[in-house]
Amino acid sequence: MSKQMIKRWMEGGGRGEDKRRAPRGHFAVYVGEGLRRFEVPLAYLEHGAFQRLLQSSADEFGYSRSRGVVLPCDEATFCSVTQYLASLTSRAHNS
Repeated sequence: MSKQMIKRWMEGGGRGEDKRRAPRGHFAVYVGEGLRRFEVPLAYLEHGAFQRLLQSSADEFGYSRSRGVVLPCDEATFCSVTQYLASLTSRAHNS
């Protein structure tokens, strides 16, 4: 489900004023009032916490071709979620 959501956003080319491509294996999201850009590993799409953020984005903003993926949370919340996911990913690779 989440990979399909990202594809729908990506079909429009992302945010109109920011056409930079995310590095291979990542995708860009925009967070907070200032719409700060973050590049997120595709592996995060497998995690329920990130899937909930994406679903909230789709519910609140739809699949805007001009905006890219805008997550409806502040930067602190987003950073907490991604730090948690990074720790899970790190543990999985060290096992």
